Amino acid sequence: MNLEERQQQFLEAAHKYFGGTKTTRTSKLFGVSNSAKIVEGGVQIGVLNLKAVREDTDADAFIFACVMKFPPEDEVYFSVLVRNDKASFLKRLAEMVRLGAAAKKTSSEKIDEEVEDDIDDPGKPEKPFKYSEYNNVVSIYLAEGGRLWMRNSGFWNSMKFDLAPFGPGVEPDEIVVALYPPTASARRSLLAREFIGWLGTLAGQEKIHELSVWADTATLKPSMYRMPSSIPVADIEAAVKSQGGHYPNGEVRRFHAALNFLTHKHFVILSGLSGTGKTQLALKYARAVHGLTVETESDPLIFECPVRPEWTDPTGLTGYYDVLTNRYVVPPFLEAVLVATAHRQSPVFVVLDEMNLARVEYYLSDVLSCMETRGALQLHSNGIPLEGTTGASIRAELPLPSNLFIIGTINVDETTNPVSDKVLDRASVIDMSMVDVPGFLTSLEVQHPYLKDARVVIEAKLTEIHQLMQPHGLGFGYRLIEECVRYHAFDAEHLKTPSKDVTDQLLVQKVLVKLRGAERQRSLLTSLEKACQGLPKAESYIRKLLTDLDDFGSFQAMR
Repeated sequence: MNLEERQQQFLEAAHKYFGGTKTTRTSKLFGVSNSAKIVEGGVQIGVLNLKAVREDTDADAFIFACVMKFPPEDEVYFSVLVRNDKASFLKRLAEMVRLGAAAKKTSSEKIDEEVEDDIDDPGKPEKPFKYSEYNNVVSIYLAEGGRLWMRNSGFWNSMKFDLAPFGPGVEPDEIVVALYPPTASARRSLLAREFIGWLGTLAGQEKIHELSVWADTATLKPSMYRMPSSIPVADIEAAVKSQGGHYPNGEVRRFHAALNFLTHKHFVILSGLSGTGKTQLALKYARAVHGLTVETESDPLIFECPVRPEWTDPTGLTGYYDVLTNRYVVPPFLEAVLVATAHRQSPVFVVLDEMNLARVEYYLSDVLSCMETRGALQLHSNGIPLEGTTGASIRAELPLPSNLFIIGTINVDETTNPVSDKVLDRASVIDMSMVDVPGFLTSLEVQHPYLKDARVVIEAKLTEIHQLMQPHGLGFGYRLIEECVRYHAFDAEHLKTPSKDVTDQLLVQKVLVKLRGAERQRSLLTSLEKACQGLPKAESYIRKLLTDLDDFGSFQAMR
């Protein structure tokens, strides 16, 4: 769809919404020279032709259609309707004509002198000689207070001055907006969404209406209109594997079942060692369900929500009213709820990453309650919807939609909080601590053949060390394994260090730093010391831990 087609479709939708007639005057302000722009305290709607507009005195209403562009590719189309205050609009146009006629009596030298003065002081009141019968350019602005102001003696860069000499101001009836390209969420240029909210602060939120001019096909593929339960699990497993996922212990099948066995509640917690692919399983599964195979392709129905350790109430998830900006702050979780509510036929996934960094039962209490009672989230107490930071209207209550899939990931270590029975009873918990080192390395080589030599060098030692550490709960995950292989490959290409020395470095830098324990782990240290013979740095590191164990009765690599 080209630019002219988009403009025409928006004009038709706005005209239909406003109830325009054959006599309604529509000004198309889409050009480069007459387009909209933001100024201090307002927005320049566009630039009109005074002569052309003033001849439409019989028009029942005036529509000014404009567009604002925001990087990278967003366009905000908006139209301003003037119907009830048409008399003030025509009165101002007539005054400009009168001032233009009076300008004939002023010499050209005087005009040049005063125009130069006006550049130095753009907020200075207009004078009759500023107008000319040939000056038919009218700039029209929407300022704070919700009124339209016009002039044809130059342009304003600020509306922060007394506008009374340029009156009467004109009160618009309504403003309609439409976003292009259409999207399933507010995940577009923040400027674009905030611009819509800002128009509401200028004209009054009740006068702003968003139109659905274009379908969501630009961002939602047909494969995104299907629920996970309708897809064969073998297809999902194949799609996850094609994205580089390695889950040999049936994790994908268990995850699929746990997430879909209830129709009204979809809540799963993935538990296990750091780096075992918990978050990646959630993301790859969601992309598989949505029919996406390329990881770089954008998915507007996936929301990642990193949990913060200071969360003690639901505001980190469900947002809050910000009195300073007069808007409702919309975090990723609430954005996911809004998108799922708007797109009931599409599965929307939200990932609560490292959810036990804070006390889960504190910040998730409202959501857990809604899961059980099938009630609504209480967001605020206003009788009317509040403007959200994404540009959407936020109602006081919002039910959890049945197409919202919530996935949490947790690590169990000294940095996290225990998860209470209240949370565990409402979720399915899948443990992902089992790590298949050889299988993962094989999968990694298939995806990245250039890593073959690095894999051969380190596979045996990593497998041996992991087999010793895993029974003590000190194993390591796929992230660490892949990074060790890539480290070897980088060193072989750029540094040319002997491979045995590189392995020695990696064991100290990436693997042995995880060691901690007491007397019952002495056998682990002695086994590791034996496994690291011939690797001087690793041997020395383990001997130090053995010395700490002898001296203090415990050891911890990072202390």
